[in-house]
Amino acid sequence: MRSAAQTTFANDLEVFNYALTLEHLEYAFYRDGLDRFGEGDFADAGFDAEVYEYFGLIRDHEQAHVETIAETISGAGGTPVEEAEYDFGYDDVAGFVGVAQALENTGVAAYTGAAGFIDDGGLLTAALTIHGVEARHAAYLNFLVGDEPIPAAFETTLTPDEVLAIAGPFIVSAGGEDSDDTSGTTTMPSTGSGAGVGGELQGRW
Repeated sequence: MRSAAQTTFANDLEVFNYALTLEHLEYAFYRDGLDRFGEGDFADAGFDAEVYEYFGLIRDHEQAHVETIAETISGAGGTPVEEAEYDFGYDDVAGFVGVAQALENTGVAAYTGAAGFIDDGGLLTAALTIHGVEARHAAYLNFLVGDEPIPAAFETTLTPDEVLAIAGPFIVSAGGEDSDDTSGTTTMPSTGSGAGVGGELQGRW
């Protein structure tokens, strides 16, 4: 049941732009990280060659998610949010892997929390097909770092504010800030002044 505090989306396009914001972040993270670190860097950090290959596969999945969600929003007459500028704060492969785990688990919980706001059955099915893949990513990364890959019988649910608290600090500036067209963009409730760069994201998701 939706509570007043949870009702943050005016329509399905806003939910999809919320998802696109996170998918942009994830794709940029993997793209930039794998541009920075090669297979040899992963080996030096103690990871097998297949780990590097799986990270490339996850990157490709995230790119496909970005492209598909953006096309869906445009096809429905909305304006897809643009990629932002990010600072993920890792210095080495181990840090990169740790951030990947945090992002994937956050993404799964974000989709779980937003699914109930999608009214169109076809769009809900599309979102769930992405959610399932994100859950596979999260399970793999949990296992990779030595955590429980399937920690519970039910997924954690995160509200947009809770997602903002986790993902916001990675965002230096939001994409498309100069656009006057707000159709399809997503807003989030105010969370106060914020800390660090996370506060700059208020009102964008």
